[in-house]
Amino acid sequence: MKKSFLQFAVIAITIGVIVTSCGPSKKLVESRSRVDRLQNDSASTHSQLNDCNTLVKNLNNEKVFLQSENDAAQKNLKAINTQSKMTIADQAIRLQNLQNLIQSQKDVMNKLKNSIAGALMNYSADELSVTIKDGNVYVSMQEKLLFKSGSDVVDPKGKEALGKLAMVLNNTKDINVLIEGHTDNVPIKTNKYKDNWDLSTARATSIVRVLTKDNSFNPNRITAAGKGSFHPVQPNETVEGRAANRRTEVILSPDLKELFKILDQ
Repeated sequence: MKKSFLQFAVIAITIGVIVTSCGPSKKLVESRSRVDRLQNDSASTHSQLNDCNTLVKNLNNEKVFLQSENDAAQKNLKAINTQSKMTIADQAIRLQNLQNLIQSQKDVMNKLKNSIAGALMNYSADELSVTIKDGNVYVSMQEKLLFKSGSDVVDPKGKEALGKLAMVLNNTKDINVLIEGHTDNVPIKTNKYKDNWDLSTARATSIVRVLTKDNSFNPNRITAAGKGSFHPVQPNETVEGRAANRRTEVILSPDLKELFKILDQ
């Protein structure tokens, strides 16, 4: 009986050992699970660490950029402060220089207007007028003084008036001259002129030739332009209005180089 019990115990122990050796123990499973968790935690920590390193790098780059911007702003501020130290006195002088130059130009243009009006005093008001507008002198010559209807050939009386005008201009320095031809709105189409643009431009060019070739005015100081019928001074609905619009304007403007020099300082 004892022998049978002993054999049974041996068999039971053997089976227990076999069963134990064939499968993992509970502690082993727990250990493995813990290792897996630790590995996952380690991977997550490494990922977070990489994110932190990237953030630190970006912050450093932004710091460098902001420092560069700050240095540039400080440099500009320093330059402004340097300039501001000299603005009060210097700007007062600059303003006075501008005022003196502007007044001087006004005086020159008024004197020029009076000289031209005196030189052309023998012509009637319906033939020409001399005015000042926006700092420029306008000598407006009507068609009846300068041209036959539909022609760009300057009449003798017109040449005489232009010669007197040229004498004043040749004695006036630092003046630029613009010749503008104007027509009424009645269409024109001939073998020579396609439209009023052609006629107005041709008339302006004829005036330029009389002033430069016949009266030795400096061609570098003069410009010709045709305005057609698009800048009327009177309504074109009446005979008188259309006659007023058929004109050639000699526009005299001061040379502004000295003014720009002061403004650029």
